[in-house]
Amino acid sequence: MTSRGGRAPRVVAIADTDSYVKWAAALLGAEGERVDSALLVLETPLVVSDTQLAAALSGSGLAAGRVERIAYGDLAERLMQLRPDAVLLGARGPLVRVLAREIAGLDPRPVLVTGLPGISIPATRKAIVYRMQCDMFVVHSRRELREFGALSARTGYAHRYALATLPFARGAAATARASGGTDLVFATQAKIPAGREDRLRIARLLVAAAEADPGRRVVVKLRAAAGEHQTHLEQDGYPELLATLGPVPPNLVTSTAPMGRALDEAEGLVTVSSTAAIEAIARGVPVIALDMFGVSAALINETLADADLLAGEADMVARRFRHPDPEWLDDNYFHPPADDDWTATMARLVARRADGTLPPRAPLARRGGPLRDAWERRVALGRSDTSLAGTVAYAIGMPSRAAVRFVTRARRALSGSTAGPGKDTDASTSDERTEEAGDHVRGNADRRLRAGR
Repeated sequence: MTSRGGRAPRVVAIADTDSYVKWAAALLGAEGERVDSALLVLETPLVVSDTQLAAALSGSGLAAGRVERIAYGDLAERLMQLRPDAVLLGARGPLVRVLAREIAGLDPRPVLVTGLPGISIPATRKAIVYRMQCDMFVVHSRRELREFGALSARTGYAHRYALATLPFARGAAATARASGGTDLVFATQAKIPAGREDRLRIARLLVAAAEADPGRRVVVKLRAAAGEHQTHLEQDGYPELLATLGPVPPNLVTSTAPMGRALDEAEGLVTVSSTAAIEAIARGVPVIALDMFGVSAALINETLADADLLAGEADMVARRFRHPDPEWLDDNYFHPPADDDWTATMARLVARRADGTLPPRAPLARRGGPLRDAWERRVALGRSDTSLAGTVAYAIGMPSRAAVRFVTRARRALSGSTAGPGKDTDASTSDERTEEAGDHVRGNADRRLRAGR
């Protein structure tokens, strides 16, 4: 891929949290010299620590010298210095919306590319809406391409989608290894399952698996050490839960090493729905997707269920790991790399930009004008937004939002008290309770359109 003049196009990624930094670095790093890549790690309340950053860059193909940390107030000037042909926005939806609005005002305006860092089935309305101002949306499987396209068609939120092999699945055959490790690796997730009792149930299961085979390790692969942030806010972390169970077997350990390093020593991987399952499959490491909480859009485990990877607690303790159904692979993350078109699509957009024929995409129209923009910026950036407008908007917006939420809850309570027998009056409003910050939001559409990212 070359830009006008025969040089490699300059693509600058902007990311902040652990999963998005890992995704952006690996996506660009895999392109090697075909792309002049750089990564700006944006200071936000959830920004990666130095340790997390090193883990995210490990094996990504992006040199550490191409990465720098940056404050939001310095971002526009730095982009003007770098003069990228395209900017890859790897962040939670609310932050992408803010960054896209700001970067769209640069002259010359770079092509705006975005995407999600892992399993993105079911396709979600909010994932699209937050990224409306971007020129291209990267997805990672034929199924995602199909389902996001169908969602755009039915909602009217049009996007230009392009296919890229999930970076963590690139370069490995989906076949069993000739030899492997001995660890049972459990890939934790911050929000799945959400409830403390469900997470305690998993903690007890980890203890049972370790006690069943004292000669082999059970490794709880954590996303962050104490005091570090994750893309999703985690409550009831596994170290704390395990501590409540008393002394644990010595072969039950926790690790914050890169996932690739953990899989090097893995006999098999266990998760509910982590994208680490795809990374394991790519390495030929068998997987168990726990079925103890069912299958649903909220659990993001429908695609793993389709792969025939579901298994129960007894299977985990006995280490009866599974390989995916071969027919599942091509449609789900393991299509031929030759089918990837994201770089070709980006090159065409860069060429149109150079010709002056790439029209800007308007953000989704919303009420509130500049005050709303300032409020969204402050919410997305937290203390990293030091603007007066953000401070004013926050001071006005917080009590206003509290009042709106109070009225909404009161209306729901009143509606619930007057509903007839058998009517679930809360079903259509449950997805509006949580502002998307990487969390899932339920809705009243069909089950593949319920969660929002």
